[in-house]
Amino acid sequence: MKEMEPFSLLVSHEEAEKLILSNTKAIDRMESLAVDSAVGRVLAEDILADKSVPPFDRSAMDGYAVIAQDTFDADQHEVLLEVDGVIHAGEVSDITVTRGHCVQIATGSPKPPGADAVVMVEFTEKKGDKVLITKPVYPGANISKLGEDIKKGETVLKKGTFLTPAKIGTLSALGRTEVEVYQKPRVSIIATGTEIVQPGQPLSPGQIYDVNSFTLEAILKRNGASIQRHPIITDDPKLLREGIKKALESDMVVLSGGSSVGEKDLLAGIVEEMGQVLFHGVQIKPGKPTLFGLIDGKPIFGMPGFPTSCLSNAHIFLVPAIRRMAGLPSGNERTVRAKMGKRIVSSSGRKQFLTVRIENGIAYPVFKHSGAITSMAQADGYVMLPVNLDVIEEGQEIEVIILD
Repeated sequence: MKEMEPFSLLVSHEEAEKLILSNTKAIDRMESLAVDSAVGRVLAEDILADKSVPPFDRSAMDGYAVIAQDTFDADQHEVLLEVDGVIHAGEVSDITVTRGHCVQIATGSPKPPGADAVVMVEFTEKKGDKVLITKPVYPGANISKLGEDIKKGETVLKKGTFLTPAKIGTLSALGRTEVEVYQKPRVSIIATGTEIVQPGQPLSPGQIYDVNSFTLEAILKRNGASIQRHPIITDDPKLLREGIKKALESDMVVLSGGSSVGEKDLLAGIVEEMGQVLFHGVQIKPGKPTLFGLIDGKPIFGMPGFPTSCLSNAHIFLVPAIRRMAGLPSGNERTVRAKMGKRIVSSSGRKQFLTVRIENGIAYPVFKHSGAITSMAQADGYVMLPVNLDVIEEGQEIEVIILD
C-alpha cells in the first residue's frame, strides 16, 4: 500500500506557468473548412486577393451621379440638372453623364461614365425631370474607387490570423467559400477515483457524481480544444496506466483526482514511470495538489479532485496552455475595481485566489472550501492575494479578475 507523503517541493505560480508554456507548442495539423464555419479558428494560409474590392468605382451613397464642376456654385446660385435615368443596385448603366445632366444612383451601384462625384440625396430636391442641387461636391466625393478596400494581389490576411466575424466578412468579400485553418488540439479528459460516478447513475454510499470532467470540457472547448471524455478510472494502477496510454492518442491529457499525496493518489508515480513530472504541487490556494508532466512529449495535467480547485486551476493553467496549442491569442484578463465587502485574513503562506461575487461595486467572498463547486458557480471573478499579504480590510479597494 502506498504511504501518505507530504509534498516535497512547491513551485511558485509563476514558475508553474513558465514550465507549462515552455512545454506546449502550437498544433501544425491543418484542415479545410467552409468559410461560414471558420469563425474563431486560426488561419493556416496567407490569403492573397485574386480580385480588387470593390471591383469597380461605385457610389457610396444614395443620390445623383454628377460632374462635380456643375455643382460648384450650388451654395450661391440655383443649380438644376437634367436627370437622364436611374441606376438601381446591381445594375450597370450605359448612360454617359454630360455637363448639365446627372443620373439617379443607389448605394453600391457602379458609377456611370462621365460622372466624377455623387451628391447625397439629402442635398437635392426633385423638380419634375430635373433635380435641384443644394450643396456643392468635389471630384471623387461619395465614390468608392476600384480597389480602394482591397487591391488585387495584396496579402489580405496572414497565416496565424484569428478569424473574427469581420475577417470572415473579408474572406466572403473575396468570394472564398473554403479556407485552410489549423486543427483544434485534441484533449483527453479522465476523471479518476473509486468514489466518482457518471451523472445519471445511482450513487452508492460514499460516492459522488463526476463534476470535473464536465467543467473541464466546457472551459477547454471554450478556448479552442476538441475534447474526448474517457470513462472514469478507479484507483487501480494498472487501469490508470492503460487509460493514460490510450489517452495519449490526443495532444494533451488532463486527469482530475489522484494528484494529491494520499495513499491512493497514484498519478505522480505513474507519470514518472511513463515520462517526466515537471512539477507536483504549486504554492497557491486553492489548487496546491496540481501536477504537470510530459509523456512522449505530450503535456499531462493532474488536476485536483476538489471541484473548486480543479476549475480554478483550469482558468489559471489550462487556458493559457490550450490557447497556445490552438494558436489563439492569449486571453486578456478583464479586471474591475471593487471594494472588499468583508475583512479577509490570509494565513496560508501561499498565493491565494479568492473567489468573489460583485454587487454594486462591492466584492463579497463566496469561497466555502475546495470541495464546493458553488464557490466558482456563484463567483463573478477572483482576487489574487500575494504570498506576503496577510490582511485585506473591509472597504479596501481591490482588483477583481473577471471569470468569463
